[in-house]
Amino acid sequence: MKKIWTMILAYFAALILSGCGTLITVFQADSVTKRKLNQVETKCESVPRVYSGMAYDFCVLRGKPSQAALWLVPIPELIMVDIALSAALDTVLLPYTIYEQIQSGSINIQ
Repeated sequence: MKKIWTMILAYFAALILSGCGTLITVFQADSVTKRKLNQVETKCESVPRVYSGMAYDFCVLRGKPSQAALWLVPIPELIMVDIALSAALDTVLLPYTIYEQIQSGSINIQ
């Protein structure tokens, strides 16, 4: 029984981290961030690199869910959990993201 709960917890963690705003905006190319936000037809024009994970998640909340972003459709509560996790990870990565913001500027979505 313990093994089953461990597998369920690992699956849930993988599900959350696969949509984690910080992982998408910091560790992937800007084009990936742009494509994912355009899939949900967000009204955001750019995402700052400082606290980019939280900004990304708020942009997703402002967007229109689509079939391409199926994991967002039924559970906005999951996005709220991701915002909390992104806030923690964004804080840890703050020195790096400040440097990137100065060097590259914000991530343009439009």
